[in-house]
Amino acid sequence: MRANSLATRLFLSATAWVVAILLITGVALSSVYQKSVERAFDRRLNLYLRTLIAEVTTPDDPNDKSDDKTDEKLAQALGEPLFELPLSGWYWRIATVNKAKPEIRSSRSLWDAALPDLENKGIDLSPLGVRVGYVPGPENQRLRMVERPVDLGTDGKFLVTVAGDATEISDETRAFDYYLAGTFVALAIGLLLTTIFQVRFGLAPLKRITRSLADIRSGKAERLEGKFPVEIAPLARETNALLDANRAIVERSRTHVGNLAHAIKTPLSVIVNEAATHGSDPFVKKVLEQAEVMRDQVAHHLERARIAARLTVVATITDVKPVIEALARTMEKIHRERDLVIDLDIRGTPRFRGERQDLEEMVGNLLDNACKWTDQRIQIEVTAEHDSKTDIEMTLHVFVDDDGRGLSPTERAQVAQRGQRLDESKPGSGLGLSIVSDLAALYGGSLRLGTAPIGGLRAELILPGVVT
Repeated sequence: MRANSLATRLFLSATAWVVAILLITGVALSSVYQKSVERAFDRRLNLYLRTLIAEVTTPDDPNDKSDDKTDEKLAQALGEPLFELPLSGWYWRIATVNKAKPEIRSSRSLWDAALPDLENKGIDLSPLGVRVGYVPGPENQRLRMVERPVDLGTDGKFLVTVAGDATEISDETRAFDYYLAGTFVALAIGLLLTTIFQVRFGLAPLKRITRSLADIRSGKAERLEGKFPVEIAPLARETNALLDANRAIVERSRTHVGNLAHAIKTPLSVIVNEAATHGSDPFVKKVLEQAEVMRDQVAHHLERARIAARLTVVATITDVKPVIEALARTMEKIHRERDLVIDLDIRGTPRFRGERQDLEEMVGNLLDNACKWTDQRIQIEVTAEHDSKTDIEMTLHVFVDDDGRGLSPTERAQVAQRGQRLDESKPGSGLGLSIVSDLAALYGGSLRLGTAPIGGLRAELILPGVVT
C-alpha cells in the first residue's frame, strides 16, 4: 500500500484520532478515579477524626486521671489496629494550641516521630472546617492527612489530626490504570481493525471504478457497469455521461471531416477530368500533380478521423508476430528481383493494443521505406517492456533497420514532415513516415529515427502493448 494512497491516508488519520481520543479519555478516567479513591479515603479519615473529636469533647471520669487509660479508650473507639503498630503509616494526634506548653497526645504507631501541620503548608480550611492534603511522614512515608481545629471554650483549643498511608491510594489508582490501559489497548485494536475493514470495503467501489476505467481505456469495456453505493453512484453516472458526450463529439467530428473530405473529392475529380482532356501541357501536368497531392491529403485525414473515432470507443488487441511475418513475406515477394534478406527477431508473444490494420499500415510503411533504400539486408526486431513510470503498462518497441546509406540528422527532420521526399526518383507521395508518426501519436506512441547498427536508417516505432 502506497503511503500517498487514499486508503493509507484514511487509515493513518483514523489511527491518529483513535489514539488521541483514547489517550485523552484514559487520562481523564484515571484522574476521575483517583479523585474518587481520595474521596473514599478522606471519608475514612474523617470517620476516625470525628471519633477522636467525640472522645475529646466527652468529659473524662473525675476519678480516672490516667492518660494511658484515655489512650486505650481512644484506640478502642477507633477500632483500627494499625494505630497501635509502630510506624504503620496510620497515625492520630491531639494537640492543645492555646497553652504556653502545648500538650500532645498521639497514637502508639507514631512513636517519637512528629507530624507536620497542614496550616503551615498553606492549606486553608474547607467549608466543612477541615484541612486535607498530602504530607511526608516518618520513614519517608507519603501520608494523606486531615486535621480540624476544635474549640472547647474554657476547656481549651485543640488540633485533631488523623493521617493514613497514601500508598493505598496510589496502589489502587495504579491497578485501575493497568486495567484501563489493557482495556483501551484491546479497544484500540478493535477500533483499528474496524477502521481497516471500513476503509477496505468502503473504498472497494472506488477500486471497481478504477478497474472499469482501465478496462474502458484498454478497450475491454465501453461504460462503467454494475451497481454502486448511493455515494458513488453519481460519480459513475456522470462518468458514463462524460464518456457518452465524448463519444458523440468524436462521432460528430468524424462525420464533419468525412463530409468535408467527400465534398472536396468531387471538385478534385472534376479538375482531374478536365485537366486530362488538355493533353501533355506542362500546366496540366502541374495541376494533375497537385490534385494527386490533395487526394492523398484527403485520404490521410479521413484515415486519421476513422482511427481517432475507433480509439475512443473500443480498442482491440492484435498479435504482433503474425502481422510482421506476413508483411515480411509480402515485401520479399514484391522485391523478389533484388534478393532482399529480411531478418526477424521477435521475442516472446508481443501484443499491440490497437487495430490490426493500423499496425499493418505503420509497420508496412516503415518496411516499404526500408526496402526502397536498403542495399540488401533488413532487420526487424520487436521487444516489449514495462513502462518505467507505472510498472504496469506494457510498451512495444518495433525496430526496422536497413543497411542503406542512412540519413543525416537534418535529413531525418526533413523526411518527418508531411509530403517531403529526398529522392524524387523513388516512388511514393512523401506521406509514409508522416502517416506512421500520426498513427503512432493517436495511440499514445511515437516514431524515432536514428542510425541502425547494420549501417543504414533505424526507425523505432513505440506503441502501447498488452501485459501477457
